[in-house]
Parts: sequence; C-alpha cells; structure tokens
Amino acid sequence: MVVGICKLSFFLPDCQSLKDKRHVLRRMKDKFFARFKIQLAEVEDQDLWQRSQLGFSVVGNDRRLIESIMDKAVDFLDSNGSAQIIDRGIEIINC
Repeated sequence: MVVGICKLSFFLPDCQSLKDKRHVLRRMKDKFFARFKIQLAEVEDQDLWQRSQLGFSVVGNDRRLIESIMDKAVDFLDSNGSAQIIDRGIEIINC
C-alpha cells in the first residue's frame, strides 16, 4: 500500500473577511472534488483571512500512479486564480 500526503499553504489576496475566505475555499474544494473525487480539508490557519493550509491524501498500490495523481492535483490547485500556493509539502509512504 502506498499513501501520498499533501499539505499546501495558500495566500488569498482578494479576501477581506473570513466570509470571503470561506466562499473562495468552498469553490476550490467543490471544483477539486468534481475533478479528482478527493476531499480537501482546511488543516491550519482557520482564523486568518488571507492564508489557508489545505491537505489531502491519496491511497493506492502503485507509487508512480500516486505521484502522478498528486502532481496533477497540485497543478490544478495552482492554476486557480483566486489563491496562490506559497508552500507545499508532499510525502509518499510505502506501508
């Protein structure tokens, strides 16, 4: 079994309130799930307006497939115009 874990830090320049942030993140999460069928979770910085840390994981039996899915997922999130990735952490674990 291979587990891929990804944690991304985002800067949300257009958000002026937590309500704006929730709206942007909801839209990102919905588009991401529609494309990849993977849930994103906000894992840190819940109380900051213009910062967010989101995480997701992928489980499978082929390391190359997991790496490919994670790369495509990060590229998809990076192409989102309303949030900029400022830091990323990816870990692949063979169990």
